[in-house]
Amino acid sequence: MEDALIDHLRQFVTDRRLKQFEKRLLQRTRYLTVVLEDIFQPHNASAVLRSCECFGIQNVHIIENRNEYRISPDVALGSYKWLTLERHNLTPYNTVTALQSLKLAGYRIVAATPHKNDCKLEDFDLTKGKAALVFGSELDGLTPGALDLADEFIQIPMVGFTESLNISVSAAICIHFLTHQLRKSGIEWHLTETERNEVLLTWLKNTIRKADLIELSFREKHPS
Repeated sequence: MEDALIDHLRQFVTDRRLKQFEKRLLQRTRYLTVVLEDIFQPHNASAVLRSCECFGIQNVHIIENRNEYRISPDVALGSYKWLTLERHNLTPYNTVTALQSLKLAGYRIVAATPHKNDCKLEDFDLTKGKAALVFGSELDGLTPGALDLADEFIQIPMVGFTESLNISVSAAICIHFLTHQLRKSGIEWHLTETERNEVLLTWLKNTIRKADLIELSFREKHPS
């Protein structure tokens, strides 16, 4: 049914737009995902989304404990429309369940923070399996729960007096470097055909005017 719906929705977009979708889908990955834990500043979280979209990371997990995530449109520039955003906000402290669910999905939890057992960014081993890069809040960093669940720790080497970077800058550096390395590797990092169709359907719905009404009409005529 979903394949038939995709075929139906295709007629409502131009061939040029479809070709753009297909081209971008071939560069999308879920081998790497990004996790934002309780980010306070909307412009920082939105800037990370923009970096994820630019470099082809499809899924972003947003953990909301004390701080509700809000999009900053001037920073995000619509990037959230092309991403799969998974928000974790059902309890006062959502970090543990969010990270445990990623572990069950086969991800290594990689905390982006200086740590005695940390690994320099350029030495990170992508071949060991899928990785979820976890970034903490601007003021306090990652919570103890996130650090306890981390499988590995990663840091960006710095040589200046200022020993920290803004979270959006840190995330952009990590995302760019690791996706670049991933594409040079022999790792199978692409979306599966099923995943591509899932994302394509979302993109079509986000693009087509009154897509919800078109879908409703289609499903009424083609009950499963």
